[in-house]
Amino acid sequence: MAVVGAGPIGLAIAWRCAARGLRVVVHDPAPGSGASAVAAGMLSPVAEAYFGERQLTALLLASAARWPAFAAELTEATGVEIGYRTEGTLMVGLTGDDLAEARRLWAYQQGLGLPVTPLRPSELRDREPALAPRVRGGALAPTDHQVDPRLLLPALRTAARRAGAVLVPQPVRQLSDVDAHVTVVAAGCGAAALTGLPVRPVKGQILRLRAPDGVAPGFRHVIRGYADGEHVYLVPRAGGEVVLGATVEERSDTTVTAGAVQRLLRAGVDLLPELAEYDLVEAVAGLRPGTPDNAPILGPLPDRPDVLAATGHHRHGIVLTPITADLIADLVLGGVPDPLLTPLRADRFDPAGAAVGGPEPTMEGHLWN
Repeated sequence: MAVVGAGPIGLAIAWRCAARGLRVVVHDPAPGSGASAVAAGMLSPVAEAYFGERQLTALLLASAARWPAFAAELTEATGVEIGYRTEGTLMVGLTGDDLAEARRLWAYQQGLGLPVTPLRPSELRDREPALAPRVRGGALAPTDHQVDPRLLLPALRTAARRAGAVLVPQPVRQLSDVDAHVTVVAAGCGAAALTGLPVRPVKGQILRLRAPDGVAPGFRHVIRGYADGEHVYLVPRAGGEVVLGATVEERSDTTVTAGAVQRLLRAGVDLLPELAEYDLVEAVAGLRPGTPDNAPILGPLPDRPDVLAATGHHRHGIVLTPITADLIADLVLGGVPDPLLTPLRADRFDPAGAAVGGPEPTMEGHLWN
């Protein structure tokens, strides 16, 4: 079989399939250079549970539940630490208006039965003393974790190679270039040109800061905040790094703009004032692969059953890596699609790219309970 794309999705699929005895060739001229090279690595099915996306939330929860075993297996297979951390996520609002907007979302998340615990300002600062005194309130999502994508990618490459997968550093410009009985297209935004699927680039700008003298950041939790209407997240890393992001722009360029840097820094410092003393070490932009309904496209192309799509993960490529790899590997080896794939089929869009097929499936049985 062939896998087109050596980001986390493609490499995890290659690892799973090679470990189960298949001969796997992975095609990518620059492995790990796509959206994952920019990603923050939040595993946040609760904080990312948004109105109108119940089906996607169910998938995120199912994949996040696989992450502890996935991380342990990957570390054991490679001896590489991937920065998997379980301190949880704090969701905060800086102003009264920010808190009102956040509480509306938290109420929706609690209505799904998700673990969201509201906290008073004093309780927030008991957990994270570095938070600004202006922060009006927040909530804890204890099961939302994180991993470092820049450690994850080398580990997945090592695991895939050790399982027998072969990485070919050459581009695939059309599917006829690939000689395989089954081809998995996990090429992110590049899947559109190869398959005709409605996958579009969604630009995200992100910053990386470093605490002075390389000490650990002054906070432990991932912090997702509303600051004067700006939505940002702050992800602490070992070694003093803090990831601050991210914009969401319907653009296809990767230019870093002064305005985006200013907005992100202002919001980040408003929430955590100590960031003003950190070094700014990187400002970078990447392109997320988005779809019309924000959910990934998984499964065979309507007119090419030998070609499987594994793309369109948008903001969720890292958290969805384990379940995507398992579902696609099971389909390749067993030939029978898991019911989880049904609402994610490639044929759910009409020729204009709009979702079809009636009301959104809710997959209620997979929601947190």
